[in-house]
Amino acid sequence: MNDMSETLIQTENLCKTFRSGKLETPVLFDINLHIRRGEFVAVMGPSGCGKSTLMHILGLMLSASSGRILLDGADAATLNETDRAKLRREKIGFVFQRFNLLPTVSAYQNIALAERIRRHRPDSRIQDVLDAVQMADRAHYKPGQLSIGQQQRIAIARAIVHKPAIVMADEPTGNLDSANAQNILDLFRKIHETGGMTIILITHSQMAAQAADRIIHLNDGRIEHG
Repeated sequence: MNDMSETLIQTENLCKTFRSGKLETPVLFDINLHIRRGEFVAVMGPSGCGKSTLMHILGLMLSASSGRILLDGADAATLNETDRAKLRREKIGFVFQRFNLLPTVSAYQNIALAERIRRHRPDSRIQDVLDAVQMADRAHYKPGQLSIGQQQRIAIARAIVHKPAIVMADEPTGNLDSANAQNILDLFRKIHETGGMTIILITHSQMAAQAADRIIHLNDGRIEHG
């Protein structure tokens, strides 16, 4: 059973404003979140409401303009870029709407290359995750030889191969038809239930959000409820 008592991610009055010259575009306002270890959370809202920006800040790919974020006890404001990259590399797996697979190498090699970037030696764990996402028989296919649903399965396998504490998925069903979308959501549920990972699902889809245990509603850069 997942330990739901420990706070894994916490934000305090987090704000984000993008600046270009004298132009300022505020995107997030006073975001206060507590996400517990082992939770499956959906952040839901319309396009342009700040969901992806929030995910990039939670994933330490962007810095907040103000406020505080704690990730597994580490205060992001105290970390230099090297430490942020190390924490991100070790603790987080990312899944994106457009998959971001390298087109010239096989599914297996896409996962192995990600492991080398993390400075892990590729091993039998790759075969394990290919089995988990039901893609073992497509290990040596290149992305162009796979359906979009199969490509997303490989992207998920790449995200979880190093057993991250957190999986962040940005609109992972956005490019899929309803049948493939449901299959991917079922896969996230399976990963959550069997692997104990904390999953943060960014989506505009009510159907996708229903896969989570808790839904956080974001609108115009503010949390409405959740």
